[in-house]
Amino acid sequence: MLHILTRMRYFDKAWELMAKISRMHPSLLTLKSMSIILSKIAKFQSYEDVLEAFEKLENDIFAGRKFGTDEFNVLLRAFCTERQMKEARSVFMKMRSRFSPNTKTMNILLLGFKESGDITAIELFYHELVKRGFKPNSVTYNIRIDAYCKKSCFADGLRLFEGMEQENLVARNPIKARQLFDEIRLRNLLADTGAYNALMSSLIRSRDLKSAVALMDEMEKNHIEHDDMTYHTIFSGLMRTYDIEGVSRLYHKMVDRSFVPKTRTVVMIMKFFCVNHQLDSGLHLWRYLVEKGYCPHGHALDLMLTGLCSRGRVNEAFECSTQMVERRRRMSEASFRTLESFLVQEGEMEKLRKLKQMITKLHILLPPVKGHTIADPA
Repeated sequence: MLHILTRMRYFDKAWELMAKISRMHPSLLTLKSMSIILSKIAKFQSYEDVLEAFEKLENDIFAGRKFGTDEFNVLLRAFCTERQMKEARSVFMKMRSRFSPNTKTMNILLLGFKESGDITAIELFYHELVKRGFKPNSVTYNIRIDAYCKKSCFADGLRLFEGMEQENLVARNPIKARQLFDEIRLRNLLADTGAYNALMSSLIRSRDLKSAVALMDEMEKNHIEHDDMTYHTIFSGLMRTYDIEGVSRLYHKMVDRSFVPKTRTVVMIMKFFCVNHQLDSGLHLWRYLVEKGYCPHGHALDLMLTGLCSRGRVNEAFECSTQMVERRRRMSEASFRTLESFLVQEGEMEKLRKLKQMITKLHILLPPVKGHTIADPA
């Protein structure tokens, strides 16, 4: 509910909800709740509004709870997620004496600088923190290596990787991982889905895709269910090797088992299908989700619509769009304008009129907040 309200910028309603929960079910208020509202305020409102919100959370919503490093990290992440690094740094300098920053704090800030693409800022801030006594871990190194690689500074990335090895921060030992996994059985314990997923992830990172896929069969043999993480991990491994046939086989196996993946996996699969000219498979996924009673994410529609329209399949793009709007989900401005252009080119003015009417009706049911970009049919 907080996600819905804050994404639509109904912040007054969001605060009312949190205040009510604080009175009636305070245990439901978590760091996640705090993160949702702070990140959306950071996205849509001012720096001062975020600080006021943090103060309100501390004094009113989470009254009686002593705020510490975890809460401080949530505040910093809100700015870093929006790449507002000037603001994040300001908050860090302003509040670090009150809270006790830890290595996670350091990594949150470094990740923010990395996402903003500022390698110089990453290194300056990194060395500043090390001087303050922070000890980097494997996550710290991975952030810096990723930043260098994305800027094609591979020599610097390799230098850091060698530094990780010297610090014994590089594991990548699938044999040891398997030994630890087998010990579960030796200790008269049962390996669950989470344990299998962890081993699978280790194998994928070690580029042993064949063994990771074999684990799925082992899970099935032992009557252990696959979950979204299972599918996401294997799909990721198959996609990294551009194994289109493997992705297709796994997808159909997932559908045959009537499994519905979570949004991030749906978008990942949809993007892979569209990029690799597998539009029929993408459309099959869309219709499968709709038949199961799920409304695909807006980004999935963007991918599907762009792929279909670019190949002249405008009627199918229109079908997906109406299904989305019928389920009370807004189309993005870009998707609406793209479909509008192709419908006009095809002379499908009646379909365009119908879509505009549906969007207008949706706007009445879910009035837009000022400044919120949506597809305006006018």
